[in-house]
Amino acid sequence: MPAVTVENPLTLPRVAAPADAVARPVLTVTTAPSGFEGEGFPVRRAFAGINYRHLDPFIMMDQMGEVEYAPGEPKGTPWHPHRGFETVTYIIDGIFDHQDSNGGGGTITNGDTQWMTAGAGLLHIEAPPESLVMSGGLFHGLQLWVNLPAKDKMMAPRYQDIRGGNVQLLTTPDGGALLRVIAGELDGHKGPGITHTPITMIHATLAPGAEITLPWREEFNGLAYVLAGKGTVGVERRPIHLGQTAVFGAGSSLTVRADEKQDGHTPDLEVVLLGGQPIREPMAHYGPFVMNTKDELMQAFEDFQKGRLGTVPAVHGMTETGPEA
Repeated sequence: MPAVTVENPLTLPRVAAPADAVARPVLTVTTAPSGFEGEGFPVRRAFAGINYRHLDPFIMMDQMGEVEYAPGEPKGTPWHPHRGFETVTYIIDGIFDHQDSNGGGGTITNGDTQWMTAGAGLLHIEAPPESLVMSGGLFHGLQLWVNLPAKDKMMAPRYQDIRGGNVQLLTTPDGGALLRVIAGELDGHKGPGITHTPITMIHATLAPGAEITLPWREEFNGLAYVLAGKGTVGVERRPIHLGQTAVFGAGSSLTVRADEKQDGHTPDLEVVLLGGQPIREPMAHYGPFVMNTKDELMQAFEDFQKGRLGTVPAVHGMTETGPEA
């Protein structure tokens, strides 16, 4: 159960696409391959196999978990660099510590988001707190990478701590869905996340049989990724389920529907809706760096090797290999 919820969605502002909105067709539905990241936590690569022209300005997204860790099992990532983009870490269930070489960081849990603008470059680490490592427990989250335009790639790093209680909560006319606007805006309702590249990020929970048809900015792309459950996308009702991404075509509204019957573990359809204004610039991406040219990538690696992206700070009780014993 996502932490950010309400007892009665009908108390929230309601949104729906206008009657004359042009429905976005579903271009493709892809299935995310599974793998491991960092020190071995399980991920689904949500955007694998999707042409970048449909993703721009998004680069990649990993679904982390959902996993029930036994004591001693929780894992994170070691210190590593980034340059040229933003990382968005959204924790649905569980808890995670973050620290970067620019002084940003903290702990996020149930419904919180950390928005880190790497810009010119920094080092950071993400790891479960020692208490979770000792006890084990549920962990489920997302990490999204958002590109920066060339003019912003070498900006000073920035960190945003977005608490779950600050997201904009909305519903549909019949109250069948809870919409959490994390960043951007939906029908004039703005989320708390501040973005350099104009985007919208929404976590929607649809009750069985519920349908949402939302207004969507025509200049944005449109993506829907299923975190849990099953349903359909588009007015054509194309089937979609856990671990799948739908790519929408042009139009001014998008539609998602939850199946009438969900499984016992997943009572609702949980879906992340993403839209962004394409940057339409050349992209050179390798490992932790996202630049515009190969020469800029080579410079990023050289700067990292020479220590120009920062140094590992000895604060917050974290070391180069993770939490201190």
